[in-house]
Amino acid sequence: MKLSSLEKKFDKHKKPMRKFIKHLEESDVSDIIDIAHTTEKEVWQEVDCLQCANCCKKMTPTLEKKDKQRIAEHLGMSVKDFKAKYLMYDEEEKDWRMQQQPCVFLDLNTNKCNIYEVRPDDCRGFPHLVKLPMESYAYIHKQNIKYCPATFLWVEKMMERVEITKTKK
Repeated sequence: MKLSSLEKKFDKHKKPMRKFIKHLEESDVSDIIDIAHTTEKEVWQEVDCLQCANCCKKMTPTLEKKDKQRIAEHLGMSVKDFKAKYLMYDEEEKDWRMQQQPCVFLDLNTNKCNIYEVRPDDCRGFPHLVKLPMESYAYIHKQNIKYCPATFLWVEKMMERVEITKTKK
């Protein structure tokens, strides 16, 4: 899926997709976990992240203490210097993020991460399609469907396969 077509599809389908995700947040989703996993496997047969890298171009990961330590060590610098050079503290979200977009560690010619082996855990898990408890990650899907073809496709396929009617107990 090309990014330009993703934006058009998102604009056309954002209301029903966000409504579906809202239902995920508010529902007992324990009976759809198997469908979610099967759908995720199908999505990865259709999506190649190296053709996109939009997550690295338009979004920024949250960096935990262990991420900062691991990356700083890999770069041969102190955590203090790493934070000063590459990170900013988001007062509203109370977390550390990259200072600039696209990510300074993204090779724009290949869409590959220059620190892939030590990348932040947030990047490792992206796009967080089937994390448990699944309903706790629904808000992330709301953010990601606009930028990530894998998330968009997963939500689109889940909408075709699942009717959420049960509410949380």
